[in-house]
Amino acid sequence: MIRTIVAGAVCVLAVSAAAPAPALAQARGAAQPAASAQATRFAFINSQKVLAEAPGAREAQQTFELDMSRYRTQIDSLEQDLERLRTEYDRQQATLSPAVRQQRQQDMQQRFAAYQQQVGQLEQTAQRRQAELVEPIMKRISDVIEQMRQEGRYAMIFDTSAGALITADPSLDLTDNVLARLRANPSR
Repeated sequence: MIRTIVAGAVCVLAVSAAAPAPALAQARGAAQPAASAQATRFAFINSQKVLAEAPGAREAQQTFELDMSRYRTQIDSLEQDLERLRTEYDRQQATLSPAVRQQRQQDMQQRFAAYQQQVGQLEQTAQRRQAELVEPIMKRISDVIEQMRQEGRYAMIFDTSAGALITADPSLDLTDNVLARLRANPSR
């Protein structure tokens, strides 16, 4: 009797496998094209290395540093003026009348506010200048990476410098390939 139940169960399984249910057949049919399609491909780059070594990056950095030295000179001059006023006020404070003391304090506060405004403007100018210098380089890098993604049929290219990639096969690193393409055609 046990043999009959086991034999019956085997027959039911065999029939089920030979003639799948319609829903199961549809699911298998849908999986077949995905299985026959090429596997999804991924790669990664180190954008910090690419940006540091890209053609034109050093020149842009040097230009930015030169501009920044001019901005620092202006800020240093304003700071020296403020320091001179404060030192002079501290030295003369005891001999000043209350009205003159109050006038000098107001003058120093106004100059300090003007200093802060000037520093804010110079910082904005520096940020705009940096963006202006880096934008063409970033555009070229982005174009090269997108071209390589399309040619290599990569679904995604990750950035290791963003910290989201914990580990990966080093053969998937396209950083040196991106740099080679950028160097092969430095101005585009």
